[in-house]
Amino acid sequence: MKRKEYNTVVSDYTVNLYGYALKFLRSEADAQDIVQDVFEKLWVNRSKVEVEKAKSWVFTTAHNAMINFLKRKGRMQLSDTIQKYDDRRARNNSYEAKEIVDKAVSILPPVQKSVILLRDLEGYTYKEIADILELSESQVKVYLFRARKKVKKQLKELIELA
Repeated sequence: MKRKEYNTVVSDYTVNLYGYALKFLRSEADAQDIVQDVFEKLWVNRSKVEVEKAKSWVFTTAHNAMINFLKRKGRMQLSDTIQKYDDRRARNNSYEAKEIVDKAVSILPPVQKSVILLRDLEGYTYKEIADILELSESQVKVYLFRARKKVKKQLKELIELA
């Protein structure tokens, strides 16, 4: 990959990669760091990465970096129960629909979270998601089904609590 091709990859995928990282990590600063690290790794490995596979490479690298980041920071929460409302929001009892969905998605296991964000937020095909996460297309469909089922259950519980 030459400099011009690298610059094209960066301009083509930065926004989507940042959106994916932001939804996954729920922190602007952490998402920016991940995106920057991914493109730094792409530059270092540019001789090994084919331009046609750059999209898959950057998303796979970002996914792995986010999993490692969360493990290092000890922030990973793999619970099927929703955390109690924080005091401020509990007093007003006014979650916006987006916040409710974000909360439900945030508790998913990392692979399910990635699959649902890539499919429903970014609009990638099953094949593209399979390439990015190094899964089969049928595994992607199963993870997506399970993730949607969990989100639906969490949303139902949140509605019942309100």
